[in-house]
Amino acid sequence: MSDTGAGWSTSDRAPAAIKLMLAWVALLWLLEVVDVATGHALDGFGVTPREPSELADVVPSAFIHFGFAHLAANTVPLLVLGFLAALTGLRRFLLVCALIVVVDGLGVWLVAPDRTNTAGASGLIFGLFGFLLVSGFVERRPWGVLAGVLIAAVWGGSILAGLAPTQTGVSWQGHLIGLLAGVAAAFLFRRRPRQGRAPLAP
Repeated sequence: MSDTGAGWSTSDRAPAAIKLMLAWVALLWLLEVVDVATGHALDGFGVTPREPSELADVVPSAFIHFGFAHLAANTVPLLVLGFLAALTGLRRFLLVCALIVVVDGLGVWLVAPDRTNTAGASGLIFGLFGFLLVSGFVERRPWGVLAGVLIAAVWGGSILAGLAPTQTGVSWQGHLIGLLAGVAAAFLFRRRPRQGRAPLAP
């Protein structure tokens, strides 16, 4: 799927992508300031598994963090991966993010351990990593393939570490589900090659 400006070049999309991701991250930091100022009242918007009322928190949980250190750890990868994904088209990017956030939140609600509270943008980050990793291959775009290889080289180790079940205080389930949702989004929202005009016989 493409934006309304189907003919936009990457340089045209870059300023809009930068503004979008800066605004997104600014919102996360503002919410954490409010959370701290209210005695962590927003932490309740995390997902506690298998409680029907918690389904309302599936989307909000992706915007809430448990402290500034948690948010700081997510800020740079979200900025970079979000910017790169948004370069493929803003409308497409928002659809990809919506799919990842909803699938990840529902997955956490279904499979996370009892009496846990899961929140943060890391599920989305893992999803964007998965999306960028495979979309170039799915669409057979050389630059997309190269971007996926470079992203894997930079963040692959951190992604693998985040999937380890042995880590305490980390929702590896949310990371894994987010990653799989991002891979699925690469297939669901892949860009079709444009059909060229049929040649005319003289």
